[in-house]
Amino acid sequence: MSKYLRLIEELNEKGNGKMKCFGNSMLPILKSGSLLTFQKSENYVVGDIVFCKVKGRIIDAHKIIKTNADKGFLIANNHGYENGWTKIIYAKAVKSEYQNQEKQL
Repeated sequence: MSKYLRLIEELNEKGNGKMKCFGNSMLPILKSGSLLTFQKSENYVVGDIVFCKVKGRIIDAHKIIKTNADKGFLIANNHGYENGWTKIIYAKAVKSEYQNQEKQL
């Protein structure tokens, strides 16, 4: 089972879960290899870092940059690249751990 499917299952069962995320698309907010804690929420807002699905592709940690009542949420990395609109958000990141340092998100 992939780490994405494991986290989706954990979120459905417990409402929260953890996953390591890799890549530099969210620098300087998140560093590659950060362990993120995700929490399901009733509401998501601009600025939330979310675990979602955009155009059939799972995105493990990008930001909501816009909302629209019809389209849902516009997802982008921290360098301006827009992934697209989605209505499928699994959870938002609430904590980042990297090399024994914790940061609330």
